Amino acid sequence: MGSNPGGDRADEWARHWQYPGVPGLDLLRARYIRHAFSRHSHEGYVLGAVRRGVEDVVLPDGTIQARPGTVVMINPEVPHSAHAGVPEGWSYATLYPSSRLVAGIAEEETTLRGTVAFTETIVEDESTARLVRAVHRAAEEGNALAADTVLRVAVARLLRRHGRSAPPRAPLVAGARAAATAREVLLDRMAAPPSLEELARELDTSPFALLRAFKAAYGMPPHTWLTNARVRAARRLLEDGTAPAAAAAAVGFSDQPHLNRHFTRIVGVPPGAYQRERARTYKTGRQGPP
Repeated sequence: MGSNPGGDRADEWARHWQYPGVPGLDLLRARYIRHAFSRHSHEGYVLGAVRRGVEDVVLPDGTIQARPGTVVMINPEVPHSAHAGVPEGWSYATLYPSSRLVAGIAEEETTLRGTVAFTETIVEDESTARLVRAVHRAAEEGNALAADTVLRVAVARLLRRHGRSAPPRAPLVAGARAAATAREVLLDRMAAPPSLEELARELDTSPFALLRAFKAAYGMPPHTWLTNARVRAARRLLEDGTAPAAAAAAVGFSDQPHLNRHFTRIVGVPPGAYQRERARTYKTGRQGPP
């Protein structure tokens, strides 16, 4: 069985892992009932297929209900949260392909160039949902040829049907420049960040003006964005073998339980389980209920 993100929640399980046969891909397969994902974003793409139940995904423009037969597509850096849409929760398979992996597939199999984005967040597409789940099965069985092939077929199909080339980035206006500078300050001083008032003073603006500009630019207030950034940094440290307690201190969480709470609400599994999966090989076979 996969790791249990809730400790005593025996009816919930999750496995978040990487398969060496397909570089640039993370996988999550889980059943959640009470677990809820806090607002966060990803550096790469999210492709999810619910097998049973309903997942409510909260996005900047509203909430979508992911049911069996649908495919959820979330572009990089789009803030979102999620929770069960029905009392029995949901079980699903999710793929997290890197931006580089998706760009390579787009260049080889579509006419899209540059940065690509999905135009739809959710589509009814049972056949592609089956492909998402098939990538998981192949990876769990150690079948690199099948996992890589099916992943590429699924991503290429979704890009051809629902993809577009993202428009060039517009020059930053004053508020957006302040938000971008604030972001860099928070990254540089992640372990000991300034208050909103101190940050605004450094950038020669007001706290509420900075708050509005930051939310407009990144879809989250600075403190929520910083928690997400800390979890991303902790993931990299855990992948390098840093102990969870040391990773917590390095990125600015007050202690390991503080890291555990936020990490689990963003990644879907606790830091220890995440790190153990990174240390395993694909030869371990299937994990968690089918």
